[in-house]
Amino acid sequence: MSRTRQQSTTDHRREALGLLILRVGLAWFLFVWAVNKILAPDQYVRIWGFFHGIDIGANMPYIMGSAQIIICLAIAAGIWRAATYALGFLMHGVTVVVIAASLVQPFIINDQGFPTNRNQAIALAALAGFAALWMLRHRDHWSFDAWWAGKKAKTE
Repeated sequence: MSRTRQQSTTDHRREALGLLILRVGLAWFLFVWAVNKILAPDQYVRIWGFFHGIDIGANMPYIMGSAQIIICLAIAAGIWRAATYALGFLMHGVTVVVIAASLVQPFIINDQGFPTNRNQAIALAALAGFAALWMLRHRDHWSFDAWWAGKKAKTE
């Protein structure tokens, strides 16, 4: 194998591994929040009431959580990448919009000397990760979609 071809194969694997790590990590990040909607539905009813002024009812957290769990599993597997990666970005984007005020004040210290808004910076990093994942989806070689496309190409 030529040096250029070895480098190309190595780059291909690095990209695939990097995107696999990013994809699974971001899916887990959203999955935790989705499962919490099912484990603590009252909390999400209160959150929606507080932030959005909307009474979503007792059943909506279960519906939202279940739908989000399905999307998270699809993201983790790399299924329907264009759609599911975009949905992950949009789901998390809603959170970022809701907490936007705290994002512009990351260094507020409370009475006990604790920085109250520093964890919100994680939200921007995760949103950037979703944007990168979506933009690089065509390079996500170790996804279900890529495997399926390869399998179909071999049979045709």
